[in-house]
Amino acid sequence: MDKLSGWTDYTAIIFMKTVFSIYGIADRNNFRYPGFVHDHNYCISEQNSIKEYCHLERLTRVKYDNNLSNHLEDLLFEHKTRIKPDDSIFLFVNSFIGSSFISKNGRIRFDCLNRNVDLVSPVKGYGWVPDELWDGFEVESWSISHEIAHAFSVVPFAGGLRENSLLISFDGGSSTGNFAAFHYKDDRLIQLESHWELSQLSKLFNDNGLSFGIINAAPGEHCSVPGKLMGYASLGHADKSILSWLTGHEFFRDSWGARTGFYQEARKKFNWNGRLENNNDQFLFDIAACMQDYFKLGILNKIKQLAEKTGADYLYYGGGCALNIVANADLIAKHWFRDVYICPCCNDSGLSIGAASYWAFINNHEIKLNSPYLNNRNCSSDYKYDEKDVVSTANALLEEKVIGVCNGSAEAGPRALGNRSILSLAGSKALADKVSTEIKKREWYRPVAPIMLEKNTRLVNGLNEIHHLSGYMLLDFFILPEYQPELQGVVHVNGTSRIQTVFQRSDNPFMFDLLEYLDKHHKVKALINTSFNGKGEPIVHTPYHAIASGRKMKLDGLVINGKFQTI
Repeated sequence: MDKLSGWTDYTAIIFMKTVFSIYGIADRNNFRYPGFVHDHNYCISEQNSIKEYCHLERLTRVKYDNNLSNHLEDLLFEHKTRIKPDDSIFLFVNSFIGSSFISKNGRIRFDCLNRNVDLVSPVKGYGWVPDELWDGFEVESWSISHEIAHAFSVVPFAGGLRENSLLISFDGGSSTGNFAAFHYKDDRLIQLESHWELSQLSKLFNDNGLSFGIINAAPGEHCSVPGKLMGYASLGHADKSILSWLTGHEFFRDSWGARTGFYQEARKKFNWNGRLENNNDQFLFDIAACMQDYFKLGILNKIKQLAEKTGADYLYYGGGCALNIVANADLIAKHWFRDVYICPCCNDSGLSIGAASYWAFINNHEIKLNSPYLNNRNCSSDYKYDEKDVVSTANALLEEKVIGVCNGSAEAGPRALGNRSILSLAGSKALADKVSTEIKKREWYRPVAPIMLEKNTRLVNGLNEIHHLSGYMLLDFFILPEYQPELQGVVHVNGTSRIQTVFQRSDNPFMFDLLEYLDKHHKVKALINTSFNGKGEPIVHTPYHAIASGRKMKLDGLVINGKFQTI
């Protein structure tokens, strides 16, 4: 049965075909920072299973790297035995700035006129890929819409697409807008809407002069602003009078440069005489909190409308905006759906996975449940450790040492989930400050998150059940007052914490064993878990990267493939 509402040029693929899905659209200019595209990545699937996934920045060590065109020839040449004209398919995820791709030497070419009229229908393209002799041959190629790729990046982490599901892509910018919605029911997927009508919400985090000024970000640093602004907003309160003032001035979106207009209006309305450069200021905290609240209410209202319109039982929510943990927590609490799914790589780093997932879906192939540890290029998922390794790591942590972890394959997405993490005890504010500001050189207002076993997540929150999205660090929780002192290193000033929950040993055996040992023998309920990277660099990928970054950051020790060592 045709699962799409408008795709008539449909060609079924042979099950054994190799599928290369790529997000590598070129930027519009050679900016200092990524401009319109970022986080290039590719995914190789065989027999409907992801065999290799690569987030480019992890290999090149260039944050948000968007220059896959410079590397794809070399990367694919290593897989030359897989690339055959008759059994290879290339999927290219598009963008609002284009659909075509050409590698640095022109040996890989993909051309397509994708007018984005129907986002659910792949558009046939022309693909040219080098063979073993670099003479080249034509391959079957298709353009996949940015929106569909975002929505379907969630599906492999949900174990498939369930009947009567609402799929949402909410991003800074996709192909026809920044928001799109689809409905899957009765074995058919239809497009509900796609537009820029919610761009005022996402622009608060990626294109707002006042937001950038508050956290002292340069105009091109839009990829790093959302996470910083969310952390900063936790210091404030969403005051109604400030929110009304902000909306009346369109959140001072054009306040770049001197920001004279903002200063004049703030002094006139609130008698505020501060400066954005000195951002340890309650008025600025409250402005950021208003921005966060405005975003949350805006997206929740939209999702509620779509839930009522479709009567959907399930929600699959992708795109960079799905990383907003405050909005996510409120969404779960509303109980509008039987379940909500968001993936760890819901931002652009997961687009190639989404394209591969969508291709499997439209060809009626089973989409199996995947772990988040898919970032496996140059990494081995097989490693061994024993109880002595766990005890050695635990003893170092109990001595208030800061430990880096580089185990097996890395996480897909922007957050470390125990395989590329920096760990330390969660009960010390001084230790948390050391990890965040001294070792990682982060801004003073950015909190660090904890990792803990499910039983302890339930304990410190007073909840009977913990939603599975906590496994990807996608929710925040209010910590009961009686547990805040022993978790003071990971509790925000507003009493919340972005917990990563380890539900069962199969989630991450090493982390489960380490947390269980610390809990059982030392009554330690949680550890600080922050990404293993220094200021301005991507998360470490290989053991070589881990050792180099660990020494640079002056960590006290490393766990590499289960084995503890001092630096």
